[in-house]
Amino acid sequence: MKLSTLLLTSCLVLASAGVYPQVHAVEKNLSTQLSQPSDQKNRLVVLSDIEADPDDSESFIRLLLYANEIDIKGLIATTSVWMKTSVSPESINRLIKAYGKVQANLNKHQQGFPDAGLLLSKVKHGIPAYGMEGIGDGKDSEGSDWIIKLLEENDNRPLWISVWGGVNTLGQSLFKIKKTKTASEAKRLIAKLRVYTISDQDDSGYWIRTNFPDLFYIVSPGDNYSGATWSAINTRFDSINNETISNKWIAQNIQQGHGPLGALYPDVSWGIEGDTPSFLSLIRNGLNDAEHPDWGGWGGRYELYKPDFAQAKKGVSNMPLKPETRAIWTDAVDAYTPYEYGEYGRAVKAGKDLFTSNSVSLWRWRDDFQNDFAARMAWCTKSYAEANHPPVPVLNGPESITIKAGATFSLSAFRSYDPDGDSLSFLWFNYPEAGSYKTLIKINQPENSHTVNITAPKVDKPETAHFIVRITDKGTPALTRYKRVIVTIVP
Repeated sequence: MKLSTLLLTSCLVLASAGVYPQVHAVEKNLSTQLSQPSDQKNRLVVLSDIEADPDDSESFIRLLLYANEIDIKGLIATTSVWMKTSVSPESINRLIKAYGKVQANLNKHQQGFPDAGLLLSKVKHGIPAYGMEGIGDGKDSEGSDWIIKLLEENDNRPLWISVWGGVNTLGQSLFKIKKTKTASEAKRLIAKLRVYTISDQDDSGYWIRTNFPDLFYIVSPGDNYSGATWSAINTRFDSINNETISNKWIAQNIQQGHGPLGALYPDVSWGIEGDTPSFLSLIRNGLNDAEHPDWGGWGGRYELYKPDFAQAKKGVSNMPLKPETRAIWTDAVDAYTPYEYGEYGRAVKAGKDLFTSNSVSLWRWRDDFQNDFAARMAWCTKSYAEANHPPVPVLNGPESITIKAGATFSLSAFRSYDPDGDSLSFLWFNYPEAGSYKTLIKINQPENSHTVNITAPKVDKPETAHFIVRITDKGTPALTRYKRVIVTIVP
């Protein structure tokens, strides 16, 4: 039976149970799914104060291992509050050259890893000046001009700016666009930008947010790093397993015995890969949707609001704190109960501990993305047969459905498979923070089956609820992919 027939049959069953729209609309939805790609590579420019801290090199090494999943358009060396008068593009080049030695082997595992020479051509530098000292007339750099060039290309995809240090190179691009373009053209170019900064690491971030109020901007503002969502990537939390961020795990899975790129991965000095969350949600894994920070993903979850300045705290760099003048995408709270392995009976079950914080929105996925990193590092040296590869989730129905309140419906990922032939584990759960219906909707047991039944709650108005299936193989390391189903519940 063809996949389209199977999907249509599943949708007809759902429609008979109260799922809408009707059959002709379902057929249209299926046609769209089968004829168009469900996602595209995200375009990315990185601004990095590499050499201010070893963690930039760590994040670059991870990024290079996803160069087939993310369309890397620019790698720009910049300053920051930690390195105010110099930039180090040569350090980026060094890492790319090491990547070039393993690129051919990476392509044995998945196609699309670009040549090192192409990536080297995208290495640029910003002005070696701190913050606002690098913005204004005569302050252009090859980095700031490169961003404008990319925005002017005939490409409708958003351009993500992943900021690991200071953001004044982008600030100069915006300054020049505003000064040299018509208002309509400036608006068109700026609308393409998506910015995710790792807190504020120079004084130009606040200036950008204030002077370009329509700019899409994700940040935990200020320099109080300990409270920022991104810091959950390297924070040791009580009552959870922190093994995958341990120095021992890093040595065994990344640094030693994994080829020239792994050998360059530096020991942790401050915190492991503090910059990595700025691009994790650009990886196409079935969970991430970069255009919807409030849906949650590997890089954390963020909501659009104006932060309460009264709650702001001074951090580590003593930059001046100022109240935000408009809404930004910033820290959002998740409530999460980890699932536990069962020695007998049901293989997994909900644990007893409930964790609630903005950090939870990132660390809840941490073991998954660390294992994924370890697997890709193994691709640098191993043959396809020796390595593990992620499972392929397949829904037996559309990714968006509408149902009536009180109706019971089914979700299934029965046809999911693993390219290595590994056994698969399934876990379905409601992600209430991602939808408009904020009360947890429990799965009619068991939630670790490939197919589950769910009863829609009573509602007074249309509400959305997000359901995630987490599919993990039993290879080494265990790898996870996801599918998200958005359910609209109508009275």
